[in-house]
Amino acid sequence: MASSLPSKDFQAGGVDDVGRPTPTDQNVLQKHVAFFDRNHDGLVYPWETFEGFRAIGAGYFLSMIGAFFINVALSRKTRPGKYPSLLFPIEVKNIHLAKHGSDSGVYDSQGRFVSLKFEEIFSKFARTHSSALTSDELMAMLKANREPQDYKGWLTSWTEWMTLYNLCKDNRGLLRKETIKAVYDGSLFEHMERERASAKKKAN
Repeated sequence: MASSLPSKDFQAGGVDDVGRPTPTDQNVLQKHVAFFDRNHDGLVYPWETFEGFRAIGAGYFLSMIGAFFINVALSRKTRPGKYPSLLFPIEVKNIHLAKHGSDSGVYDSQGRFVSLKFEEIFSKFARTHSSALTSDELMAMLKANREPQDYKGWLTSWTEWMTLYNLCKDNRGLLRKETIKAVYDGSLFEHMERERASAKKKAN
């Protein structure tokens, strides 16, 4: 899959890979999350998170659990000064406020892409292949990124990266550099959705 990923400008807008209109002024963290904003109204509700997970091939159970925990965890953080909502919407424009600790640092505090931090993932941890991570190397990176007593950040980072690894590793068990880069702006999700839709058409 990774070798066929489309090249995409992080700041480009217009139309996504499956034909949906996209805003032109989003930073990369907002684009990463905007894939799950299925109707492009600036809010991501749990049912949209579920639909997004299913669109990229996640199982029903994982999609349900992911939708529940992600929206419950992020909704209040992205809605400062507002009353909590039992619908648990996530505001895409404020997603940088939900940035957790013990992460890679590839997103800065404003949600912008930090190239140096991205390259450090591979210069520090990619020992078997210069442009890919094995499962052991991924675990070494997660351990190195841990901040003292940031147990919530540890769990969140582990969950995010292991979900990515299990969905996107190649047939040699490698998580490739271009795949990781694509996930940061959401283009990987669009690519996976398009591939899955194409496979369904062929099956029918």
